[in-house]
Amino acid sequence: MEALIKVKNMCKVYNPGENEVWALDHVNLEIQKGEFVAIIGHSGSGKSTLMNMLGCLDIPTSGEYYLNGKDVSELGDNQLSEIRNEEIGFIFQGFNLISNLTAIENVELPLIYRGIGRSERHKLAMEALNMVGLEKRIHHKPAEMSGGQQQRVAIARAIAAKPPVILADEPTGNLDSASTKEIMGILRSLHDTGRSVILITHDNDIADQAKRVVRILDGKIVEDYYNEEQVKE
Repeated sequence: MEALIKVKNMCKVYNPGENEVWALDHVNLEIQKGEFVAIIGHSGSGKSTLMNMLGCLDIPTSGEYYLNGKDVSELGDNQLSEIRNEEIGFIFQGFNLISNLTAIENVELPLIYRGIGRSERHKLAMEALNMVGLEKRIHHKPAEMSGGQQQRVAIARAIAAKPPVILADEPTGNLDSASTKEIMGILRSLHDTGRSVILITHDNDIADQAKRVVRILDGKIVEDYYNEEQVKE
């Protein structure tokens, strides 16, 4: 079976020359469709740079990146934007909601950019908000919701268009322990429905909830293993 994500000898070098920094140093990684993978590393390890590459937010200095069999390492900005819009649902630590829009309007916004008609847009947004348990808060604005609820809106926005890949960057970083548990439960349920979930974190306890853990240090993958406790479930 063709891998969902295939990274070959990927390097990202900042400030090439005398003071160059190798944020990624010949990274090789394969992720299959339907996997739940945590990429873990401390600040400066290269995990955020790797996330930017996997999410087509940046391009490598050298190496190859195949997403769904397509080589995206050589694509231009417009093509990368199209792939981000159609293939990847992003969840960020900072929620990134628009403050003067309601929950449902925030979820519908990316669907407008995809050219989806009003009635279909509303249906997809309601399905996504139902999935994260916010069907009764659809007309609330971000300031009227808790941090956990705002992150659930952000998850609904990421999944509304049913992208094959969910890329979550420190999704529980700004949340208390109860909200963290809630958000991780939603990510697990998304994985159970067949989504591929890639979670970026610095927290071992969060990483241990994924089925597979990839540890990055100084721009290199130093560990890649399956979490037997989670695989058994």
